[in-house]
Amino acid sequence: MKIRPVILCGGAGTRLWPNAKKHQAKQFIDFGNWTLLGKTLERVKAPIFDAPIISTNAKYLRQVKQHLQKHKIRKFKIVLEPAKRNTAPAILSTALIKDIPNEQPLMFLAADHLIEKVGLFNKAIKKQQKKLNQNNIFIFGIKPTIPSSEFGYFLTRNNKVSRFVEKPKEAKAKQIIKKKGYWNSGMFYLRKDSIINNFKKYQPNIYRNCNRAVTKAKYKSNVYYLNKQAFTKATAKSFDYAILEKTKDINAIKLDIPWSDLGSWKEICKMYGRNKRHYFKKKNVFHRPWGSYVNLFNGKEFLIKELYVKPKGILSLQKHHHRAEHWVVTHGKPKITLNKKYFTMKPDETIFIPLGAIHRIENPYKKPVKIIEAQVGSILKETDIVRFQDVYGRVK
Repeated sequence: MKIRPVILCGGAGTRLWPNAKKHQAKQFIDFGNWTLLGKTLERVKAPIFDAPIISTNAKYLRQVKQHLQKHKIRKFKIVLEPAKRNTAPAILSTALIKDIPNEQPLMFLAADHLIEKVGLFNKAIKKQQKKLNQNNIFIFGIKPTIPSSEFGYFLTRNNKVSRFVEKPKEAKAKQIIKKKGYWNSGMFYLRKDSIINNFKKYQPNIYRNCNRAVTKAKYKSNVYYLNKQAFTKATAKSFDYAILEKTKDINAIKLDIPWSDLGSWKEICKMYGRNKRHYFKKKNVFHRPWGSYVNLFNGKEFLIKELYVKPKGILSLQKHHHRAEHWVVTHGKPKITLNKKYFTMKPDETIFIPLGAIHRIENPYKKPVKIIEAQVGSILKETDIVRFQDVYGRVK
């Protein structure tokens, strides 16, 4: 039996646009002729997978259909949530649709994850298929590259999950990594009957209401419109909290592959830094007295640059009216001014420059400085620079 991929596609993207009234959902952002949902749809074209099921809401239906068309996926089902109820009801509702047999293996994927080395990922899924039963759950762990506080972790004993740790502080994350902890990727693998059995046992309210929402759903042109009255009565809970923290039968699939949920501008900057040869164009290089910069990608309300600050180079002390900035240092040790604070940064360190903050980059050393910068705002032009001091005489 082939594996049925279920793509959870309901995220709103608020982490990237905290102050914006209109924010783009991360899975649909154009990062340079590709989107995270597009990459996910390409992944599920592998021979091990059956036709995908996409769980989303009415707001995103048009974009989901456009993506399916663009990626030439003709066989699919869409399950539409009538209200936000977190991942537990979303996961259960997709599993309950009637064209899925009871012993069907289901692979739950987030629409907004970037996974590289897909072959290794699919091999790990196929390898564990025979071990699935009516109660167990497999979750995917990613070997951490840094002690990040942006991800949840889990610890294992003999490949069984012994403990979950929700987004710890950096010091705690270091301890977890020492104990061979893995990032919890939020990807789950289990059979349909295991989902039903776990929800009946641990979350009867969610099971009862989601079952009613699916039974009373309207079905038209491959889309299930879940019954609103029933679905809104289901308790809003994450799958982790509703099921994973209650059941003892969780197995870990440990992967050492490049993975990111691109959930912060730091992660996005790093992604562009890793892949900058794909985005580099000579015509987008601009020279300045302090060095140069290259525009790598101009997105919708964001711009990604790489700054090169030559030895002894000093940018002007400046602020912006229309944009905030996120910097990730990739080379050298820049000296930073941020309002009334002064400090030196090292490679892989990151800093946020809020809208209207007075700031400056200096390179007092002999080695050049390189920074990947994400500008986020409504106007992303050089004209939005207010200079206060400048060693090159550019203050009017």
